[in-house]
Amino acid sequence: MSQIVGFIGAGRMGRPMVRRLLDAGYRVRVFARRDEVRERVREWGAELVATPAGVAAGADAVITCLFSDDQLIEVLGGDDGVLAAAGPGVPVVSHSTGTVATVTALATAYPGRGVLLDGPVSGTADDIAAGRLTVLLGGPEETIAAVLPVLVAYSDPVITTGALGTALSVKLVNNALFAANAQLVAAAVRVGEQLGTSGEQLLAALARCSGESYAANAVRATGGLPSFTANAAPFLRKDVAACLSAAGDLGVDLGELASVIRTGPLELA
Repeated sequence: MSQIVGFIGAGRMGRPMVRRLLDAGYRVRVFARRDEVRERVREWGAELVATPAGVAAGADAVITCLFSDDQLIEVLGGDDGVLAAAGPGVPVVSHSTGTVATVTALATAYPGRGVLLDGPVSGTADDIAAGRLTVLLGGPEETIAAVLPVLVAYSDPVITTGALGTALSVKLVNNALFAANAQLVAAAVRVGEQLGTSGEQLLAALARCSGESYAANAVRATGGLPSFTANAAPFLRKDVAACLSAAGDLGVDLGELASVIRTGPLELA
């Protein structure tokens, strides 16, 4: 397998993606600013490049795993960005959880060059390392078909959602629902403590009862509500902010989901 995959964003989530791509036999070019990241992926066999455009030049596919819309615009946009440097029709997959407006604007700014796909993810770094990350993917069918063999190096399943932007819309609903569920779990723990049981005991019991949920299990897996609040809430707040912003851009009323997110015990909104 001699395909070249460009990669930007080899952080906590991106680094195991790079490893899986290399293990699958792809030539992986990486742009990274941090020395420790550059050294780690170089040891694995990745090729280092000096600019985002260098990642895209001659690549058969480009993958970005960035934190925010601002980072995505910085890396993909401009005359020296990924989309301008990518060859005609080359898939450019964004794993960022951002807004539909951003990916739509970027996609239309560089006609005849790289083809942007929105590919937000659901899962953890451990899921990536095990090859079981869930990827939602929106964009032209022929471009999706071209990049699927690359994505399955670390993803299972890859769920196609329709045109560009639809994957982010699905992730919007998912994130809103998870945030609302997390608020309800936090409220349930408080009630359980008032009734004389500890949060740990309550969550262990719920794991075997009809009140079980992914959010409750996530809180339990992180060591309980205080640990979840310290470790997961900052990332959840970022997702909630993007979710509320995206809903506003699309003119969508999140209704009861927004109400629960804003008024629950956790500071998420």
